Amino acid sequence: MKNTFIQEMQERGYLNQCTDLDKLSDISSKKSISGYIGFDCTASSLHVGSLLQIMILKLMQKHGHQPIILLGGGTTLIGDPSGKDSTRKILNQDQIKKNIKSIKRVFDKILDTSNKRIAPVYVDNAEWLTKLNYIQFLRDIGSHFTINKMLTFDSVKLRLEREQSLSYMEFNYMILQAYDFYQLFKKNNCILQVGGSDQWGNIVNGVDLIRRMLQKESYGLTSPLITLASGAKMGKTEKGAIWLNEDLLSPYDYWQFWRNTDDRDVKKFLKYFTEVDSKEVENISKKEKNINNLKVLLANEATKILHGEKASKKAEQTAKDTFEKDGLGSDLPEIRITSLELQKGINILDLIAKNKILSSKSEARRVIANKGFKIDGVVVENEKRIFRLKDFKENICKLSYGKKKHYLIKVI
Repeated sequence: MKNTFIQEMQERGYLNQCTDLDKLSDISSKKSISGYIGFDCTASSLHVGSLLQIMILKLMQKHGHQPIILLGGGTTLIGDPSGKDSTRKILNQDQIKKNIKSIKRVFDKILDTSNKRIAPVYVDNAEWLTKLNYIQFLRDIGSHFTINKMLTFDSVKLRLEREQSLSYMEFNYMILQAYDFYQLFKKNNCILQVGGSDQWGNIVNGVDLIRRMLQKESYGLTSPLITLASGAKMGKTEKGAIWLNEDLLSPYDYWQFWRNTDDRDVKKFLKYFTEVDSKEVENISKKEKNINNLKVLLANEATKILHGEKASKKAEQTAKDTFEKDGLGSDLPEIRITSLELQKGINILDLIAKNKILSSKSEARRVIANKGFKIDGVVVENEKRIFRLKDFKENICKLSYGKKKHYLIKVI
C-alpha cells in the first residue's frame, strides 16, 4: 500500500516517472524526508508554468515532508537547455541576486513557513558552483559522465536534431545539476529531487552520481509537462506570461486567467492547482452541469492559494460587477491619465498602444473596425476618437476590449 504522499501525487496527476517508486514510498511512509526542486532565476518572477512544481512542494508539506527550494544563482549564469530552442540571455550576478530576492516572495506566500519542522529551506547553488576548481571538478565529477550517454538526453538530442546551436556552456548544465543533488544529499540529507518530465535525464544523472560517489540511494521523481487542450503552452497568452508576482500581474488578472480556462482543462486544473480534494473534484464535476461554475471555483481556489482569500473574493466580486451588472468593478486594471493630457485630448489608438492593451496601432485599428472596443458600453466607431474630460463621469470611465477584458480609465 503506497503512502499518503505518493497516493495523493497519483490522484492529482502529479506523478509521471520515479526512479524507484516502491522504495521511495516505503521510506517516506516511515519518516519525514527532504526533497528539492530547482528553479532558475532568469526573471524577477516565476510564471504559472512553474506552479505545478510549487504545488508539489506544498503537497510535501501537507504530508509531513520538508521542501528544499534551490534557487539557481549558479546555474542561472549558464542556463538550462531543456526544452529551449536557443541559448538564453546571459544575466550578471547582481541581476540574478535581485531576481532571487523577488522570487522568494511567492514561495513565502504559498508554502507554510510557520512550522519549523516542514518550513521550506532555501539554498543557492552559487554557494558551491562559483567556488569550483575546474581541473578538480573534471577529475572528481566529470569522470563519472560519458559523452555517449549525455548525447542521448532530450535536452541535448532535440537541439542537435533540429541543427540548433548548443554551446559547450549549456552542455555542462546536466553535470552541474547532478552535482547540486550530490551537494544537497551531503549537506541537507536530501534524498529526493523533483522536476518536470523534461528534467528526467538530469535527475537520473544526480541519482547515479550519488550512488557512484557515496554508495548511497537517492530518488528522482518527475511530474508531467502541462499541455493545454487548445495546444497552447501553459501560462502563455497574447499579452505574455502569467506571472506569479503581484507587481507584474494583479490578483484580478490572475483570477481572470483561471476563469478563462478551456472547458476541457477545468477538471484537470482543479486537481493540479487547488487544494480541493481529488474525490470532491470528481463529485463536483459529475454533479455540476454549468461549466462556468466550475471555472469560478477554479479561479477562486487558485487565486486564494497565491493571493489570499480576501483578494480572491474581491476579484470574483469585480468580475460580477463588470460582467453580470455591466458596472465598474473596483479591482479592474487601471489606466491613469492626467487632466492636462485630457485638455489636449488623447487619441484612442495612442491610449491603446501606450498602455499595451494591444501590441500595435494597426492591430487596434483592426479591432475598432470590427467593433471590438467599447467606452462605457458604447461601441467605438471611429479610430480617430479623442478622449476628453467631458467623457468622464466622476473622473472615471470603462474601456472594454471584447467581452472579457475591461479597464478603468481614471483621471488623476
